[in-house]
Parts: sequence; C-alpha cells; structure tokens
Amino acid sequence: MKDKIQKKMVALDTDEPIWEHVFMVHPLIVVGTREPDGSYNFSPKHMAMPLGWQNYFGCIGTPQHRTYHNIVRERVFTVSFPNPEQVVSASLTATARNARDHKPILDTLPTIPAQEIDGAFLKDSYLCLECELERIIDGFGEHCLIAARIVAAHAQECALRGHEKDDNDIVFNTPLLGYLHPGRCASIRESYAFPFPTHFKR
Repeated sequence: MKDKIQKKMVALDTDEPIWEHVFMVHPLIVVGTREPDGSYNFSPKHMAMPLGWQNYFGCIGTPQHRTYHNIVRERVFTVSFPNPEQVVSASLTATARNARDHKPILDTLPTIPAQEIDGAFLKDSYLCLECELERIIDGFGEHCLIAARIVAAHAQECALRGHEKDDNDIVFNTPLLGYLHPGRCASIRESYAFPFPTHFKR
C-alpha cells in the first residue's frame, strides 16, 4: 500500500501576523462592562480561555477599546457564552458607537443582571461568568492579557455534565458556538471522546 502523499507545507512570513492565513477554532464570548454613566457595554471576543485548572479566566484586550478602560476602572466584568442561535446578537455588540458615543443596539438586546458584581449578561447564554480583575499583563504588541478570578458562575441545566448524562448527547443537544478566525462561525454539535493514553494525568 502506497504511503499517503505528504501535504505540501508553505512557510509563512512571521514579519507579519500569521493568523489571517489559516482557520483556528476559538470560543465566542461576549464581555460585559460598566460604563462611566452606569450603563452596560458589551463586546464580542474570541481570544479568551481558562487560565489553568482553577477558577481563573483571561482574554486579550487593548487600551484602544472601551472594554479595557471599563475593566481597569471597575475591576470587574462579565463573560457570556452565547449559543449558536445568538450569533447575530453577539455580532451586534460590535456595532460602532454613534455621535453621542453610544451603541443604541445594546438597548434592544435582552440581558439579565449578574448576582455578585455590578454587571449584566447576554440573556440565554449557556454559561455566564462573573469576574474580578486580578492583573493585566502588557507586552503582546499593542495587546495585553486581562486575567481575572471567577467569583460566580451560572450555567444552563441542559449544558451541565453529570454522571447520568452522556457527554456526546450534551454537546449534540446543546451545541456550542465556535468562532473560526478569520470571519466565520460554527455550530459544534458533533464530538468524539479524545483517545487519552492509558494512565494519562493532566
């Protein structure tokens, strides 16, 4: 049997950002922050992840965005994980501000209040995190890592794992929204058990 033909590899120019040349899977989240006037701002992000195995969460930010300054000032923020049916709502949170420095579309999006911090979530998200700022780590070009401690978390019951539930069924019945950078999204409902080696430990 002939060996499979090796797919050709192409060198990428690292003098420029490489991330526009291939697709990568990310979560799509909506970060909620409190504005100076007391209203709430929402912004979609995909560069986000747990920080270790404890209750810490991080996302990439930049001083060029209002979200960054709101987090620095208030030292808290919320994270909403929308489901695939909410992709348009998540997208609308990126709408440009008007002449009065306001996003009118945010007034039409359904939200629910946070419980432990001053914040709000995008309603019907399958996972909601309430976060307190731990530190901001600069030095990634014009961007930084915003690291936070999760002080409260809420999840839809149908999305929760359990001993009497099959993980495959959970993902199938409660699909996840993935952002495929650059510029695409996916509804993830088909999954497979990862083939960990025997005696594997994290």
